[in-house]
Amino acid sequence: MSTRIGLWLPIFGAWLRNVPDEGMDWNFDYNKRVAQLADELDFETLLVAELNLNDIKGHDAPVLECWTTIAALAAVTRRVRLMAAIRPGFRLPAIVAKMASNIDHISQGRFELNLVSAWWKEEMQMYTGAWLDHTQRYQRSAEFARVLKGMWSQPVFNFDGAFYKNQAAVLSPKPVQRPGPPIWAGGESDEGREMIARECDGYLMHGDTPEAIGTLIDDMRRRRERLGLAPLKFGMAAYVISRETEREAQQELARITNVHADAKSYETYKAFVSGSKLRTNISLEDYSVSNRGLRPKFVGTPTQIAERVAEYARLGIDLVLAQCSPMHDEVRNIGENLLPLLPGHANAATMAGAK
Repeated sequence: MSTRIGLWLPIFGAWLRNVPDEGMDWNFDYNKRVAQLADELDFETLLVAELNLNDIKGHDAPVLECWTTIAALAAVTRRVRLMAAIRPGFRLPAIVAKMASNIDHISQGRFELNLVSAWWKEEMQMYTGAWLDHTQRYQRSAEFARVLKGMWSQPVFNFDGAFYKNQAAVLSPKPVQRPGPPIWAGGESDEGREMIARECDGYLMHGDTPEAIGTLIDDMRRRRERLGLAPLKFGMAAYVISRETEREAQQELARITNVHADAKSYETYKAFVSGSKLRTNISLEDYSVSNRGLRPKFVGTPTQIAERVAEYARLGIDLVLAQCSPMHDEVRNIGENLLPLLPGHANAATMAGAK
């Protein structure tokens, strides 16, 4: 089994909560250049998060909007897949089904969705004036996924749920991908995992140790088998520090984890922990980067990181969504030095033939 490498796009202009200037920007031009470089270097997927507030640098810092950004990127890339991490609380599912189908056509079948049931109460209240408890959020997400799939697959779709209702709804054109764009989701609570096992195509996890990731994968495989459904795909977040020597990589790790509980860094840390049902404790050092990205320990030389990726591949990880900083420089570094060492990447065959 091979593991493909994708990227989180830096729509926040940053990934490090304790480094004021990372040498990159939030603006569309910068994100487009990163996306086109990833396209050129054989990265698998670009994830664009739907957050209306800046989760990394604080509420008043700029952040790009997800849907308009990913639609624009669909027109200026040619191969890399595009994943929108959407939040059901912000949108109606039938409208999302239409938007997703349109972007799937613009991208010629490269669009995917990551269904995020939401943890940030303050943001949701700012933008919608409403908030649901944890169980209700996953119930809503289940209905949201059913409406998406129904709109994509049925000529006329009717739905009567607790959160959404559709009467004789028609969607044309249908997506390029059939039965529709893949739906991913993440969640560590029992409610979250059960919803994902029933309704989704892939399970996305925060970064963690091989033991913790293996336990989650085994659990989701059992749930899926019990339901009689096809196997899920599995993805994981990770922060990558690739350097010529291990010493250089460890020096960079020490620099970016020197976190202080200042107001801007700490406010979203507290909101995330209080708004989520996590299976593990989160330290402030974990939160120095996003999505527990340091726990997989993708830190070292390209060869060392490739060996670590192979360990996760054996567990069943299909996709690693990587973060790095500053992204334009690090994406080129990873694409040219790490990706050729990984099975399944187009330039891996080129390197193998050169040996």
